Amino acid sequence: MKLSFWLKHKIGIKRWIFMGFLSLMFIICGMLIAVTPNSTQEKIILSLFFVLLGSVGIILAAIKTVNAIVKTINLEMCKGKVSSNEIMGKVMEKRSLSKGPKIVVVGGGTGLSTMLRGIKKYTSNITAIVTVADDGGGSGVLREDLGMLPPGDIRNCILALADTEPVMEELLQYRFKDGALKGQSFGNLFLAAMDGISDNFMEAVQKMSSVLAVTGNVLPVTLENVKIKAVLENGKVVQGESIIPSTALQEKSSIDKIVMEPGNAEALPEAVSAIMNADAVILGPGSLYTSVIPNLLVDGIRDALESTLALKMYVCNIMTQPGESDNYTVSDHVKALQNHGGKYIIDDVIVNTGEVSKGLRDKYLDKGSELVLLDKDKLQELGVGIIQGNFVKIKKGYLRHDTEKLSDIIMSAILEKNLEDMKSRAYLSSKLKEIKKSRE
Repeated sequence: MKLSFWLKHKIGIKRWIFMGFLSLMFIICGMLIAVTPNSTQEKIILSLFFVLLGSVGIILAAIKTVNAIVKTINLEMCKGKVSSNEIMGKVMEKRSLSKGPKIVVVGGGTGLSTMLRGIKKYTSNITAIVTVADDGGGSGVLREDLGMLPPGDIRNCILALADTEPVMEELLQYRFKDGALKGQSFGNLFLAAMDGISDNFMEAVQKMSSVLAVTGNVLPVTLENVKIKAVLENGKVVQGESIIPSTALQEKSSIDKIVMEPGNAEALPEAVSAIMNADAVILGPGSLYTSVIPNLLVDGIRDALESTLALKMYVCNIMTQPGESDNYTVSDHVKALQNHGGKYIIDDVIVNTGEVSKGLRDKYLDKGSELVLLDKDKLQELGVGIIQGNFVKIKKGYLRHDTEKLSDIIMSAILEKNLEDMKSRAYLSSKLKEIKKSRE
């Protein structure tokens, strides 16, 4: 049932949605007042008042909205406008997805969130473990001003796994174009507000996930305020995720290794547990040194990856990234991961072998990117299996992974692995056939 269905009915839901939105604005205004320069006691009191008022308003709006929806479902079922089959269909779908394999994805950036949209069609047992080393853009501003962990990659993963209306996703992805909030995403501010009324960032993520009906779990890899440094091959040390690629290009020196500060940052226990209990763990896709590798430097993640019985796959980028992986082959990507996370953190690498038009290749070459070449012999020497496929998809003139084909190949690889749970194998086999048939 779409949002338009509820808005057409005079059940008071519009006023509660408006009240929730207005309450959120109160919270954001309160937080902005608190971080303005030269805060006085009066400003602090006013800030607390706005936050408290907004929090009460959101809780009340949520309770009233749920009550209104439940009441309307019962009423419409009596009138025959909403069939029990429709409701039962959604319930059965959720039950079906709950039988899917336990999949953990590790990384950051847009590539990770995009892949999640494909995987959630097969299983609801998804855990996204996301880097919190970002210090650029709107996330960097909120991190600096509010002392919170960067929300950007977390927000994208939550939205990828959320069951929301398109208009709601558009709202949460909206970026302000003018004023003090210029460049900020509304979704980032939403998560910042949640952080303000929560005991910690993890609780804020859970609350936002609950509000948006997220499939699975989204976890920050750590709750500690971590930053990364890159040691270039010329010996120069670059601090800050956002300037590492540009500095490497400026210095004309490739990255030798990534170091995290503090060096003893501990992984979230839930993240370690998810890896240990997974059927499959997927690293990437995403920026090699600034999105994927930082997760491996958090205490507990490397040991978990080496110890888990899960199938461990790395989704290699289709193109090289200037300042991070210039002239890298597939084996170079794998070696970088093994150097930072250990020899046994990858079983198979997923590689694109699809064709890319000359015009598009030239467009990327002008920006310093080229196709990542597959070097099978060196991968075999590293003890890593190869899963090949055509994963090319062109979106708005840019090269992206085809999420449908990528999720299909991932599920097929999991199916081939001898899982102990035969019910999960039977479910996954039928789900693969069902989804592929629906695309024909």
